[in-house]
Amino acid sequence: MNSKITVCLGKGGQRDMAESFARRTGAEIVENPGEYLTVMFDSKGVSLAGFGLTYQGDFENMLHRVTNGRLQHEMLVRAAKSEKPGRRAIDATAGMGEDAFLLAAQGYEVTLYEQNPVIAALLKDALRRARKNMILKEIAERMKLVEGNSVECMEKQLDPVDVIYLDPMFPARQKSGLINKKLQLIQKLEPPCSAETDLFDAAIKANPSKIIVKRPLKSEFLAERKPSYTLNGKAIRYDCYT
Repeated sequence: MNSKITVCLGKGGQRDMAESFARRTGAEIVENPGEYLTVMFDSKGVSLAGFGLTYQGDFENMLHRVTNGRLQHEMLVRAAKSEKPGRRAIDATAGMGEDAFLLAAQGYEVTLYEQNPVIAALLKDALRRARKNMILKEIAERMKLVEGNSVECMEKQLDPVDVIYLDPMFPARQKSGLINKKLQLIQKLEPPCSAETDLFDAAIKANPSKIIVKRPLKSEFLAERKPSYTLNGKAIRYDCYT
């Protein structure tokens, strides 16, 4: 874990959570936010602060994408479309969970793998708050976060799974001028993304019905493997392997 990350317990924050996080990551608990990155635990939950920015995960800003008939226009939802009861998905590159949220809104039970402990703490807190929201609750209940290395997690995966979703282009995705607050801070964490080939091999071994890979529109195929078919958007595409 990056030694420059500190932990700060603010007013109304959960001391046991802050201490447990500090122990697991080797981060120091400080009185005031550090000069680099600080994971804040306060009455609002868990947030990441640094460089004059503050970021907290929030699924409420996803509502407009899943209500009023908009969900079926999402490319990922079209790529993963299924009516199978009890359908299950793995998001092996969870990040802040937005894509997993779309899959859960489509009816999947989604297991999210996230290796970076700071991102996992932010995501866990965002899910906790979403489960208290009357409108988000049902979707968030279908999302289960597992903190760990995706390749190792997929190797232990025994239950049948319908879709495995990979978005390995995170975090260096956009030119710096376009990067929003969330990505600016999260990029500074340098989340370890397993080698793309290892990620793909582990997904294949888990034997899902379909693997969906998110790619920048013009980039090569993941691990140089040609998909069964592709859905193209303006800036990204989804390569589907069945």
